Amino acid sequence: MPALECRGLKKELPSGAHTLAILAGIDLAIEAGEFVAILGPSGSGKTTLLGLLAGLDRPSAGEVWLEGRRIDALSEDALARLRRGRVGFVFQSFQLLGNLTALENVLLPLELVGVAGARARSVELLGEVGLGDRLDHYPAQLSGGEQQRVALARAFASEPSVLFADEPTGNLDAETGARVLLLLDALRARRQVTLVLVTHDPEVAARADRRVHLRAGKIERIEFGRETARA
Repeated sequence: MPALECRGLKKELPSGAHTLAILAGIDLAIEAGEFVAILGPSGSGKTTLLGLLAGLDRPSAGEVWLEGRRIDALSEDALARLRRGRVGFVFQSFQLLGNLTALENVLLPLELVGVAGARARSVELLGEVGLGDRLDHYPAQLSGGEQQRVALARAFASEPSVLFADEPTGNLDAETGARVLLLLDALRARRQVTLVLVTHDPEVAARADRRVHLRAGKIERIEFGRETARA
């Protein structure tokens, strides 16, 4: 059973007197523990596909399955319950709360759902991403790379089985982005998490097990196997 699957996935939006087809029938199955990168030019449908796979948006047609359960037809409450603890997110813009410390940013989502040992888990993860000495620092006191590492710790804190990442290195310089990507890949591998990552950067995508290229809302080609990428 794939960890994630979509069948005949379409997304259309009204555009004046016409209909704009953003995704035009995507079939894709992603295995548990696999690292899949989604690439394509601007407007190809990368981020739309990610949002549909994650249940953040509804398709115009087609099905989305998460670990054997169809999610596109679920109510918002049922979808939220299903995603809780099973799905993690990393975004380009970090999305940290500026009035909370690094530790509090990781801890808050766990406390909201009553996870036992939340503080110890948060401290451990921040140490794992190299921020054990920055627990009490606020986002404004951290570099962009450090903020994204806090975001990684927060994403992995709920122990998700599937992690979605939308241009996670897009706001970072090349060297910092490469370090963050290595860390993300290492965390994913250690925890056997399925990773679906949207990027426009071939260097980033080179580390994936599979690269899915989109163009004009369709899969143009799929490449298999990791390439040697610059650290």
